[in-house]
Amino acid sequence: MNEFASQVPSLMQSIREGIPYFLPEVVLIMTFVCVIVTDLFFPGKKSIYTLIVGIAGILVSLVFAGYQFEAIGEPLLLFQGSLTLDRTAGIFKILFSGIVLVYALFIRGNTRLQDHVKGAGDLYLLLPGVLLGLNLMAMSSGLLMIYLSIEMISIVSYLMVGYVSDSPKQSEAAMKYALFGGVCSAIMLYGISLLYAFTGTLILSDPAFMNGLSEMPPAAVAIAVILVLVGIGFKLSFVPLHFWSPDVYEGAPLPVTAFLSTGPKLAGFAILLRFLDPYYAFQASSQTVVFDFMPVLSLIGISSMIAGNFAAVWQNNVKRMLAYSSIGHTGLLMMAVVVHSANGVKALLFYLMMYAIMNMAAFIFAAKIEEGTGAIHISDYKGLGKKFTLEMVCFVVILMSLTGLPPLAGFMGKVLIFTAAIEHYSVTSSVWLLMLLIVAAITTVVSLFYYFKIPLNAFLRSSENVTGTAPRRDFLTYIAVFLTLLLLVWGIMPGMLI
Repeated sequence: MNEFASQVPSLMQSIREGIPYFLPEVVLIMTFVCVIVTDLFFPGKKSIYTLIVGIAGILVSLVFAGYQFEAIGEPLLLFQGSLTLDRTAGIFKILFSGIVLVYALFIRGNTRLQDHVKGAGDLYLLLPGVLLGLNLMAMSSGLLMIYLSIEMISIVSYLMVGYVSDSPKQSEAAMKYALFGGVCSAIMLYGISLLYAFTGTLILSDPAFMNGLSEMPPAAVAIAVILVLVGIGFKLSFVPLHFWSPDVYEGAPLPVTAFLSTGPKLAGFAILLRFLDPYYAFQASSQTVVFDFMPVLSLIGISSMIAGNFAAVWQNNVKRMLAYSSIGHTGLLMMAVVVHSANGVKALLFYLMMYAIMNMAAFIFAAKIEEGTGAIHISDYKGLGKKFTLEMVCFVVILMSLTGLPPLAGFMGKVLIFTAAIEHYSVTSSVWLLMLLIVAAITTVVSLFYYFKIPLNAFLRSSENVTGTAPRRDFLTYIAVFLTLLLLVWGIMPGMLI
């Protein structure tokens, strides 16, 4: 007891020193309390007030995050190393704020959620909480904080998926998601406990962490690391932890699907980068390989690209097609993670930004078309190009960017990833990198066969069964059009971000 009491002053000092750098998250905590109180007084259809309070708090948090990003120099360790604030975390925090803001407006503009008997107030309540969890995932550098931040996002995601349980398919999706997520979390926690037992610390930046692992049998370290990767892989939905993704994407409301395909996935890459940093740093300084991530991450990337892209070819449901496409993109992004160089991280960050824009815009247009015609399958898109000209033209541009065709941002993102991988291969001559490059090139060609099913049906095939009226072009439509224009601008002028 006296031993713990002696540490209290240093803990309090660490908290006091860390709070000024934690202001964006403090604002989100205060916003979370405010939206709860607002929803108590203005429930149901008056939930617009809850949305306004939530968006206002997120914007204030974004301003603080922007100031932090401008002021960040050397990485800062907060709360005794549990969190790390650096420029990479700053980029992720700004990106997460943008994703959650678009998600909030997507909820507001979605007819299915607005007309539901529950209303959308409870979803607005989750916005500050989910952004807080995403920010913590971006900064987590302690094993316990990694677990807590992942769990925070997981619990919120379960609530989102099961919120509008108006069909057996959605209830089944929510149940699968929660059960599979619970199993992966338990496995990850066991891996964390093993790492703590091996090293005596939970802080990744603590020298004792890598020194302790270097003294353990390689097989024991491998088991612990792989168990932790299971929890991270659940968020990234890479093979073989991807089984939940198509069912959840199909069963969840479109705004929720759009969020799950962007926010948690991007945060999963932030966690993965942070988890890998000490291993690569220790390998560079001591020339000792504690755990060789190259074959493991390469196999994950190769299998994800193959399974995701080839499975997407056979899909007719738009959301399931985009789900398998997301798995394929995860495999491609693993190539940048494997490189783990300055250029690799830069390419990863750029592609993640563009991927978030592409997916959000794609799901918004899919939602507008579904509201207008009830079209949920690719075969239902026949002849819609003439009726939904603006929506379908923008949708095709987004699909071209997802494929990686010039002059769009998706093309520039793939160029950066391939360039970083080729540069690293020229130095290391790694067979794994060569295999990743070959598979990435082949699966990029394969993606043409499923992405272009939509424009093929919309513009080159006709149908007499096109029913419904064109959707009203509200603020949500023009937000998606703006996002589409960003893909063109940043594809032509990527130097604005890089």
